[in-house]
Amino acid sequence: MAIISEFEEQEEQQKNKRSSSSPSASKTFTAILDPQNPGGFLETVFDFLHRETNMFKDEAVEKDILALLHATKEKDAMERKKAGKKVWEDTGNPEKRLKESDTSAMAATMEVREEPPKMATASMNESKPEKEKEAAAEAKTNVKENLRELELGTLEPNKGNGLDLEKYFWTQTLQEVTVNVPVPYGTKSKFVACEIKKNHLKVGLKGQPPIIDGELFQSVKVDDCFWTLEDGKFISIPLTKHNQMEWWKSVVKGDPEIDTQKVEPETSKLSDLDPETRQTVEKMMFDQRQKSMGLPTSEEIQKQEILKKFMAEHPEMDFSRAKVS
Repeated sequence: MAIISEFEEQEEQQKNKRSSSSPSASKTFTAILDPQNPGGFLETVFDFLHRETNMFKDEAVEKDILALLHATKEKDAMERKKAGKKVWEDTGNPEKRLKESDTSAMAATMEVREEPPKMATASMNESKPEKEKEAAAEAKTNVKENLRELELGTLEPNKGNGLDLEKYFWTQTLQEVTVNVPVPYGTKSKFVACEIKKNHLKVGLKGQPPIIDGELFQSVKVDDCFWTLEDGKFISIPLTKHNQMEWWKSVVKGDPEIDTQKVEPETSKLSDLDPETRQTVEKMMFDQRQKSMGLPTSEEIQKQEILKKFMAEHPEMDFSRAKVS
């Protein structure tokens, strides 16, 4: 009997040991996520953990949660970066856009039964000069640089004091803005849809969504504006400014803007202006250079000279706290 009792006691101890080492039962968690209120979902999760676990008794729990949040934010940033890179690869490639435009134009041409012979199209494509390839590569580089500068707010102007954008590029003088919209090679003028108003510009190809459609940065003289199709490759639209004493930051409001402080007008053309306009332009250029170097503008210099003259005429007065505003 003593042996049996000892055996039963050992069995009981092993049973208790197995029961103490077995994992706790899983708990079921159910919650609904409202995308407009993710904080409420997190609050429900933390409340559940508080009730069902000893997680918040650990002194390092706050550090662990912050580390998890930081890792999640880094993952989100990487995904956004990859998504942005994919958008650039899909839409920022000038050659790809040109191929897509060629396909759309060919479809439109087939609708009016004026599709050119395949042999002629192939020969024209093969005879494109190397300069066009160089221009496409340069445009691609400019778009990349502009995407980087866009993060800073304003962009540096191109050589024509305008900007190279994804769907069009533009240049300007004080008198006019010239908008150039690339179209599929061989496009005919009857396929172009261009509407110029005092404060609005709409450009595109018939039967397709407009390439440009928006409010102009400043008003234009409609009677002096027109459009032409250059070599069947792009639409050129000279817009005569109504205010010919101001640089435009963009063609259409809402599009990326240039830094007008970096505009460099051609000095050789100043001689073509009347004396009054030339004096105003030279003053603007001087003020822009002074501001870029952190120096006083012409107006500020004039105020300083007036103050100096007044100080010389009134030596009995104390000007130690005088400031030019």
